[in-house]
Amino acid sequence: MVVGRTGFKFQNWAQTYGSSPELYFQPTTAEEVKEVRRKVNDDRDGGRFTSGMAECCRIDNDGADMGRVNEIFQVDREKNQVTVEAGILLNELNEVLTKNGMALSNIGAVSEVAAGGVIGTGTHNTGITHGILATQVISLTMMTSSGEVLECSETSNADIFQAARLHLGSLGVILTVTLQCRPAFRLQEIQFSSTLQEVLDNLNDHLKASEYFRFFWFPHSENVSVFYQDPTDKPPSSNASWFWDYFVGYYLLEFLLWMSTFISSLVPPINRFFFWLLFRGRNERADISYKVFNFDCLFKQHVQDWAIPIEKTKEALMQLKSWLEKNPHVVAHFPVEVRFAQGDDILLSPCYNRDSCYMNIIMYRPYGKDVPHAEYWLEYEKIMKRVGGRPHWAKAHTCTRKDFEKMYPGFNKFKNMREKLDPTGMFLNPYLEKVFY
Repeated sequence: MVVGRTGFKFQNWAQTYGSSPELYFQPTTAEEVKEVRRKVNDDRDGGRFTSGMAECCRIDNDGADMGRVNEIFQVDREKNQVTVEAGILLNELNEVLTKNGMALSNIGAVSEVAAGGVIGTGTHNTGITHGILATQVISLTMMTSSGEVLECSETSNADIFQAARLHLGSLGVILTVTLQCRPAFRLQEIQFSSTLQEVLDNLNDHLKASEYFRFFWFPHSENVSVFYQDPTDKPPSSNASWFWDYFVGYYLLEFLLWMSTFISSLVPPINRFFFWLLFRGRNERADISYKVFNFDCLFKQHVQDWAIPIEKTKEALMQLKSWLEKNPHVVAHFPVEVRFAQGDDILLSPCYNRDSCYMNIIMYRPYGKDVPHAEYWLEYEKIMKRVGGRPHWAKAHTCTRKDFEKMYPGFNKFKNMREKLDPTGMFLNPYLEKVFY
């Protein structure tokens, strides 16, 4: 029997969002998930829950943490496929795949996240021949609000599968996921400095030059750091002095950014100094693929991340740069991270029907201190909307249903499917009500 407990508070890593469910459950099996669903349905008659999006399944005012539904069901080495329960963390999955000579072809910067949450929010990395992480899902099982378990793939419940690979937690409870992998591989990362104009003028060449290409732009300057990541046979290696500078530098950065909360004019020279300290010149390293894909976020931050049509990359970045130059009272922390993803057919994917560029902006929170960012955020969103952007579902944005109806050709199809699968609104919350209604 699953027993809910009171007094639990969910807080995201950056401490920018949180929620306090009336009851908190930790089911360990699909049957216990069904028990939670039944208990809530009986006790609360399918009402609304009050938390925002988080990496758990929400039912009514109660939260069901899927972190213990985390078994490896099947590893198929011949097909390079793995079937797992949705609560498994990617860092656990990465180790299992490595032991079996397999790897995910692409993962995001963080692996301390559950498989169900990763696909449900549209997590991505970079690589124009690779889609968002959900495109690696070839089948899944999902429990609906009625307790029915659906098997979904391109050949079974195909319409639901098209929606469920980026589900926002709004269709049901994802129980299992089957992922298409590839043979294990190492990556060599080559990082070198350039200028914003050079990268934008030669963007297609850069995209062709590396399987996993991305770059950092340092606002208030022309400085860019380019990253090429490509499969290699080279043994694991690193630039020891660069990593020493990296970790020392970031602790110094947090202190200097805290100082800049009192003297905002420090931000532009801070950006230029850390480009010089950490990213000038050329650095190389090689390692197991997931260790290169992953990136340590050393301290808390506010984040926005939008996907725009890839052909709008230069226009959008130059508009942002020009606006910052015309408004010197507004400061922007480095980096603006620019990544790329292949188009797909997932209804609520920001890359739906188009190859995309993701422009990620941040404002650090040194020692947890909030920094002024509203004006920067607002202008960035205006630019993103002008060039046809779509926000990352797991990041901050101010969009509502009217915006999403314009942005996503398949939005109403998803909404109608959501209402059919969850007619009582068991999986809605205030955030999702703003999205759909």
